Amino acid sequence: MVREFTLGVEEEYQLVDPESRELRCRINQLMEATQPWDEVTLVRELHQSVVEVATGICANVEEVRHDVVQNRLRAQAVADRVDLRIAAASTHPFSSWHDQTINDDTRYHRLVDELQDVARGNLIYGMHIHVGIPDQDEAIAVFNSARYFLPHLLALSTSSPFYEGRNTGLKSARSLVFEHMPRSGIPERFDRYSDFEEFVATLIATGCMETPKSVWWDLRPHPQFSTLEFRICDVPPLVEDVMTITALVQAIVVKLTRLHRRNMTWNTHRRALLNENKWRALRYGVEGRMIDFGNETELEFERVAEGLLDFVDDVLDELGSRAEAERVFEIVRGGTSADRQLAVFHETGDLTKVVDQVLEETMRGVR
Repeated sequence: MVREFTLGVEEEYQLVDPESRELRCRINQLMEATQPWDEVTLVRELHQSVVEVATGICANVEEVRHDVVQNRLRAQAVADRVDLRIAAASTHPFSSWHDQTINDDTRYHRLVDELQDVARGNLIYGMHIHVGIPDQDEAIAVFNSARYFLPHLLALSTSSPFYEGRNTGLKSARSLVFEHMPRSGIPERFDRYSDFEEFVATLIATGCMETPKSVWWDLRPHPQFSTLEFRICDVPPLVEDVMTITALVQAIVVKLTRLHRRNMTWNTHRRALLNENKWRALRYGVEGRMIDFGNETELEFERVAEGLLDFVDDVLDELGSRAEAERVFEIVRGGTSADRQLAVFHETGDLTKVVDQVLEETMRGVR
């Protein structure tokens, strides 16, 4: 059964100057330096200081690990040819969006024309995790329930405490920057897949968007692939953190699917309530508390993590991902990238040292 729930992970990397540690708008040079034998597909995004890579369609977390490591290794090998470094974190600590160049692409020009500084200022980097689930009505049922866990995943991934040279006081500044975009954030629930299709068709017919890909929610049924795409996460520098979060995402989808097939449902709380936990996640990360809405209580995040692991416990061994999932406690007790970045800054007062740490963690266990 688990063969149904294939995985794919997309990561967006910063293009960083190794001397100044500033962002560099050099995606064109990076693409020109790529050779067929590099075996990595580099993709442009809105800004020229961003490069995206993606795994193949993976059967399990070990295949994801292989592809993530190879993507980072090969992308850095190409970057070396043009004197750049790649960094996996969701904001650059001090480079400004005012200094960035938009890619010369009709789609991006249209986006900037429509959204103006909302698009220009969207200088953020994300990680998207796809889980295969071919049946559309089953996918929308899982989508409704999986929304509950989105704040949990964000808290575990936080890597963007700085923005525009400022300590924002948040663990995920990226989350607030992205919510300036239309059709973003935690989505509403849908009774059936046809309701989602009708929603998308209405927005296209009324000129709100041109394609379904302009639905940028934290979780969405992907408009082209038969997947649920989890888009809420910051991109963690450490490969091991990527693996833990990926394992949890797959396990959540498998567990919720099995409950659905037994005519059982998980909590489908209102979006407004889920946003309360999302705020806590982006503000405090794993150092905060989250709300247990059923019991109307607050819980330390370690207890939240325990509850999440208990929920997916019966599928982890079948998925072969118990070790990766249980590593969640290392993240909770040791902190996320955001916590480590802040510790470096508090010790040194130097944002270039923060960049150095992110660069080192991005390639840790890769070389």
